[in-house]
Amino acid sequence: MPKMNLRHLTQSHPTFISLIQEAPTPHVARDYVKAYLAEHSKFLFRAGRQENSLVWNQQVACFLALQEIISLRSERISRFSIMKRLWQAVHRREKENEDPLSEAFYADLIQIFNGMTGKSEAYAQQSLPPFLEMDGREAAIARSADLDELAAKTLSHMRRYPHGLDEKVVQQRQKNKKRILKHFGGTEENWHDYQWHLHHLVRSSAVLKELILLTSRERDAIDQAKTAGLPFGVTPYYVSLMDYSSDRRADHAVRAQVLPPPLYVQQMSQHDADRATYFDFMRETDTSPIDLITRRYPHIAIFKPYNTCSQICVYCQRNWEINDVLFEGALALPQQIDQAISWLQAHPAITEVLVTGGDPLVMPDKTIANILGRLAAIEHIERIRIGSRIFVALPQRVTETLADIIARHHQPGRREVALVTHFEHPYEVTPEAMESVQKMRRRGLSVYNQAVYTIENSRRFELVALRRLLRLIGVDAYYTFCAKGKEETRDYQVPLARLQQEAKEEARLLPGLVRSDEPVYNVPRLGKNYIRAEQHHSLVTILPDGSRLYEFHPWEKNLSLAPTYLHKDVPILDYLREMQRRGENVQEYRNIWYYF
Repeated sequence: MPKMNLRHLTQSHPTFISLIQEAPTPHVARDYVKAYLAEHSKFLFRAGRQENSLVWNQQVACFLALQEIISLRSERISRFSIMKRLWQAVHRREKENEDPLSEAFYADLIQIFNGMTGKSEAYAQQSLPPFLEMDGREAAIARSADLDELAAKTLSHMRRYPHGLDEKVVQQRQKNKKRILKHFGGTEENWHDYQWHLHHLVRSSAVLKELILLTSRERDAIDQAKTAGLPFGVTPYYVSLMDYSSDRRADHAVRAQVLPPPLYVQQMSQHDADRATYFDFMRETDTSPIDLITRRYPHIAIFKPYNTCSQICVYCQRNWEINDVLFEGALALPQQIDQAISWLQAHPAITEVLVTGGDPLVMPDKTIANILGRLAAIEHIERIRIGSRIFVALPQRVTETLADIIARHHQPGRREVALVTHFEHPYEVTPEAMESVQKMRRRGLSVYNQAVYTIENSRRFELVALRRLLRLIGVDAYYTFCAKGKEETRDYQVPLARLQQEAKEEARLLPGLVRSDEPVYNVPRLGKNYIRAEQHHSLVTILPDGSRLYEFHPWEKNLSLAPTYLHKDVPILDYLREMQRRGENVQEYRNIWYYF
């Protein structure tokens, strides 16, 4: 991708830059630009324009975005002035103590200018489809042919991504399983016993490198994490989903799920002493009226009786709470559980409880049965939702006994029990995972998926391939979370515009039952915020490093007063270059700039 600088910005919109050049001060430059935009607004909205409506809508969206990012309000909120910095750059008066305007900054502005003036590539070399000039059956046949072509492109993209139900992948993982069993001295019978997996968790690079090839970067990060006392652990089953080769061509998402990158280790180590406050991104400490309970909505509460898992996911939202994989003190004290359940009993507005943690289904059957029974005994609880990743990390844990325990409290018309899991990539979908899901479905229980949209599943139609496969094994798409601004997981984050683009340009092509999820951003203290519509968030500015700064509106908007939240995003240019490094044709992502 070509480098971007002030010269390219000038070429993109010489009028804009000439106005800044003529201005004696940044303040005057803003007045000049505001006057120019007022005239441009008249041009955009004048009667009789023949511009295609879709092109016009994009021009208006970019025009409004530019108006917003140069406004005094945006400067006040962001404490950064685009007009001042551009004036300094044009007049060569940059200050040494200020961050330089990056390529990513210029690239974003150039694309906004291009969109505003109708010069974007969004509809380049496209013409209206021929069927619009036809009628009746002839039009229908032509339209169907167009849809066939679009569907073929969609399927072609999805075929790029290997999945765990493919026969070749299944056979390869049989070899992986044999290699792992041989290393631990296990048998085929052991493999189907979840307790065996828990007793043979891979907790070090020394063991893992005997099972798969590790890069020096992977090995060093694991070792540094262990030295720093950070939690690390992988089930033998999940290791079997990793390819023996370390090239990460197919298993990149699997490895990235549990093998920490250096930035994560550095950040977690640096803030180990204050991680309970530093890494608590959602501010659960501010929304917990009592130990083990979190409440951010009127009718639902989160109940966390167990704060460990069968393995550790690197970008876990609650990484600040997890001491270690299968930590001995993970189960809350009896009096804490008693007090939390009493609190739920005393709050009849709570009709739904999400039991999570940690992974509550790693607890012993007896403990699970006790907790579910006590929750089900609360008259006003009409839904118990269980958050668990065992379907992905340890499907052997879903025994007939466990399924019966959970299903016992599912009473149609009175109380629903549902399960929510976290598949992140088609490569995690396996025959074993499918069978664990089907054990629940055969008992009338619904299973939903919450995906986290990261650099590892954000290629064109990658998450579409996951949704399609999940529906076939009995899992309904529920939420797609924007990987939020936790600094220690910055390596995983994707621009908000890419998630918006995925929802519009990829997920939208699927049948409705397959794309039933909702893209969301979790706002600290407040909770989930939908991002499909601009009524839920707005662009504030573009920062010197090219990051977009967004203002997220609370879910309470139009209901009651609540604070907004500022989110610094990932620079779009940086993301596209990473995609290019991974072999993607970034031209296929060209419209990403026009999602605000």
